[in-house]
Amino acid sequence: MEFSGFSEKTLAFLESIRQNNNKEWFEAHKSEYTDLILNPSRAFVKEMGEHLMALEPTINFAPKINQSLFRIYRDTRRMGANKLPIKHRIGIIFWQGNAKRLQSSSFYLHFSPDELFVAVGVRWFEKPMLDAYRGYIKDDDKREELAEILETITAKGYSIIEKGYKRYPRGFDKEMENVELSLYKGMATYKTLNPHLIEDGEKFIDTLYKIYEDMLPLQQFMYEVSLRVKDE
Repeated sequence: MEFSGFSEKTLAFLESIRQNNNKEWFEAHKSEYTDLILNPSRAFVKEMGEHLMALEPTINFAPKINQSLFRIYRDTRRMGANKLPIKHRIGIIFWQGNAKRLQSSSFYLHFSPDELFVAVGVRWFEKPMLDAYRGYIKDDDKREELAEILETITAKGYSIIEKGYKRYPRGFDKEMENVELSLYKGMATYKTLNPHLIEDGEKFIDTLYKIYEDMLPLQQFMYEVSLRVKDE
């Protein structure tokens, strides 16, 4: 299947999931999910993945659930107060390295009736990645390098995720240059766009490629961090 964009019915279908969020309704509309979400997502992964190989030849992608695609069913046992069983937001990921995909430096996106969200990096650190990140940026030159990357990216109109901590971790103090970088729980840059962009296949691919190209220095920096993760 060649990727030509998602159907104009796709976002409306996701809104229907939001309004009818139960397994009985979803099972009755499973064929629409396959036609409007799953099949075009698989085609998109193949095409976008081939484009991304021009930026990073070792990028990982596969048009399968639990690889580049995420399950449509939410794990309600792990999602706190959100007990809705079906996701109305569709996530897709392309990652680098051999670690878990969400703990690897990645090119990520999700779309919903509300937004198209495009991001690069690692959006939250589990402890091994957090330790590797802090260890990496203890080096003054690495902190300066990361600060310069973020400055360049934000100057192009992209946003950086918010800091997660208020106190400097052990080994960092307020006298250090760019010490605020130690306060992050993840390190990623992002941009939100009109979700209807997914309906124009060529424009969608081209727009994402340009964004990911702009964000590439952070992706590469975070990949270097991931190589320093120690096995637990």
